[in-house]
Amino acid sequence: MAQGTAHIGKDRYRTQIEVGGHALIADEPESLGGGNLGPAPFDLLLASLGACTAITLRMYAEKKEWPLESLNVALRLSGGKDDRRIDRILTIMGLDEAQKAKLADVAERTPVTLTLKGGLPIETHLA
Repeated sequence: MAQGTAHIGKDRYRTQIEVGGHALIADEPESLGGGNLGPAPFDLLLASLGACTAITLRMYAEKKEWPLESLNVALRLSGGKDDRRIDRILTIMGLDEAQKAKLADVAERTPVTLTLKGGLPIETHLA
């Protein structure tokens, strides 16, 4: 399925990421001691959810031959360790209210949505 690597050297929190054949930089904001050279880890999490939502809903609309003009996915992570949540707001142009409601329903079942809601076991090993 998917695989990637993350490498951090002596540049404080600047992290080089290789995933899906693409290079990314992650960092922390200056307020947390980073250089703000790229998105922070939770920003990347929101980016993944937003991209999966947008792509899945576009695919669904195309399959149904609906005239989707545009779709905006706004995401906000809030709360702390015990009450963390993501609020997602869809702004959909070109569809009627029933079609919009169906896309909102489909959004609840995108692959990344289901992974985040269900949790995912992570096994850590040493090389």
